[in-house]
Amino acid sequence: MAEITPRWEWRAFGARFGPAEAVFDALEPTEVRESAELYLLGNAVHNVKIRDGLLDIKILREVNADGLEMWMPVMKAGFPLPPGEIRRAFEALELPAPSLARESYTLDQLIEEVIKPHGTVRRANVHKRRVRYKLEGCAAELDDVLVDGRATRSVAIESEDAEAVMRAVRSARLEGWVNTSYMRGLSDLLDDVPSRYAVIDCGTNSIKFHLRERLASGGWRTIADRSEITRLGEGLEEGGRITPAAIDRATAAICDMVEEARRHDARAIAAVGTAGLRMASNVDEVVEAIRERCGATVEVTPGEEEARLSFLAVVTGLGLGEEVAVFETGGGSSQFTFGHGAQVDEQFSVNVGAVRYTERFGLAQVVGDDLLREVLAAISKDLSRLDDYPEPGALVGMGGSITNISAVKHELATYDPDVVQGSVLQRAEIDRQIELYRSIDADARRSIVGLQPKRADVILAGACIVRTVMDKLGQNSLTVSDRGLRHGLMIDRFGS
Repeated sequence: MAEITPRWEWRAFGARFGPAEAVFDALEPTEVRESAELYLLGNAVHNVKIRDGLLDIKILREVNADGLEMWMPVMKAGFPLPPGEIRRAFEALELPAPSLARESYTLDQLIEEVIKPHGTVRRANVHKRRVRYKLEGCAAELDDVLVDGRATRSVAIESEDAEAVMRAVRSARLEGWVNTSYMRGLSDLLDDVPSRYAVIDCGTNSIKFHLRERLASGGWRTIADRSEITRLGEGLEEGGRITPAAIDRATAAICDMVEEARRHDARAIAAVGTAGLRMASNVDEVVEAIRERCGATVEVTPGEEEARLSFLAVVTGLGLGEEVAVFETGGGSSQFTFGHGAQVDEQFSVNVGAVRYTERFGLAQVVGDDLLREVLAAISKDLSRLDDYPEPGALVGMGGSITNISAVKHELATYDPDVVQGSVLQRAEIDRQIELYRSIDADARRSIVGLQPKRADVILAGACIVRTVMDKLGQNSLTVSDRGLRHGLMIDRFGS
């Protein structure tokens, strides 16, 4: 080898890479190359392959604090190979070398007389189509890979400069992905290890977590789906900033979720922030605190994008084909999407959320008739954009307020997403629950079967928002979707 140059490498495997796809599409490829390669897998992480008639060995020398791997090329030799170079390959595989009788070995002789009889060296026939780019001064590539009939994709960034690699990873919006060596990726594919992905929805009232794995059959299985009420937006209406206490609560919940995802070997974690972060004047401080403490980067998503992702979750989960209006009401905002089938016709977000009205009107207490009318009038005014909208064929609601209203209707002592998903709420049931919540304070509401105790103070505001939306759109009932932003984000980033 003329020159030995170690390089820092970052790589990930998956079916798709979300926003990174658009980043690479905007770049001009520097090279497109196809190759057929034979990888040899042993007990080590080192890279041993045969390509273009050469035995190619790279050794993993170091892993830095950012998880980048330094790879050192140590051999690239043509056939026929002398015994000494074959032994170097077995050393890299961390396997005992067999006795070698010949003075040199052709590729066929190596496979038939050495590799096959050895019995512990796994072979992987790999076909790659590599599209190469330059990104932040680094070599980058997006590959389509076929491994013994199993298809996957890989994205890689490498350079002698570790800081440049991390800049390129951030530029490509790949921070949430776990760096995975080629040998680890091949082994997982050959062993049919399920690909696991996690998403985190950082809402104004609650942080939601969804962890799912792609099965070898192509289907999906949910591993975890939960939420933690953190009140990220507490005091935001009054001061315009997220408080230190709220930041601490949110980061503690997110750190737990990130740790759970890592325990389950998730390949990537996508985290998005919604209305509370959009409105906060100290949003950068909050995002940086989460990054430093949890190692997760939260993307503050625009309201229209939040609505699109929620709509995607609904139409996928309920299989709706008619003209439909989908709304999600959270702690700080509500998102509306109008469409048919999977087609989005219009979408928007308004600053109408349960936490905001609860704080503004003191709705954690018993609420009299006059105050209730004032609350409904304020919500109606803030939802004026819905005035004179044509009545949709169906109305679907999602979010914590709506799923809790459904759970109360069904008296679910233990929340059951299969009962909630697709359930129907009549206008009369919404009215019944508004009367129930306004007649007692938050402490008393916590004894209501089906109501999440931490949502007791904001549930009245949430029910009033739901009632107003139904009135504005001329609907006597709505269908409940247990699927929300986090499910749509999972579909959008990692596959349906």
